[in-house]
Amino acid sequence: MKLYHGSNIEVKNPRILTNLRTGDFGRGFYTTSSIKQARRWAQIRARQAEINLGIVSIFEVADTIFENPLLSVKTFTAANDEWLDFVLANRMDVAYKHQYDLVRGPVANDRVYACLNALEEGLAERATVLHRLKTYVLADQILFHTSQSLQFLSFIAIEEVPC
Repeated sequence: MKLYHGSNIEVKNPRILTNLRTGDFGRGFYTTSSIKQARRWAQIRARQAEINLGIVSIFEVADTIFENPLLSVKTFTAANDEWLDFVLANRMDVAYKHQYDLVRGPVANDRVYACLNALEEGLAERATVLHRLKTYVLADQILFHTSQSLQFLSFIAIEEVPC
């Protein structure tokens, strides 16, 4: 299976970064199975860096990676209560840690971020946010959370994405 990583730089050898910002699923290396989503992220990152070209790094992993007994894997099949709790824990608690090597599930797009921000700030009720999430079409994200999980990821190529 092919996975994509959108950025403003080529990433041949991904690493687990421990920057201050955590994503929906925690710190690590984020990918998606959606080339469209990766292109969008590449454009966003390029604009943030004030450059005119984004880069999608393309990787391959075994189709069976999520069933690999050597890895601890968490899969969210929908943006539901469990997903929401996990995302909020990762976004709101910098000390939060989980034990998974890989995490996959829906990615919070711009509209979802707005809902999550409203919930975090007490401007929306949990039930309202969950109801709204069910109406959104969400791309996926796959987090490689540990160095062990990155060993299963093989770089193939890049695609340049004009902004």
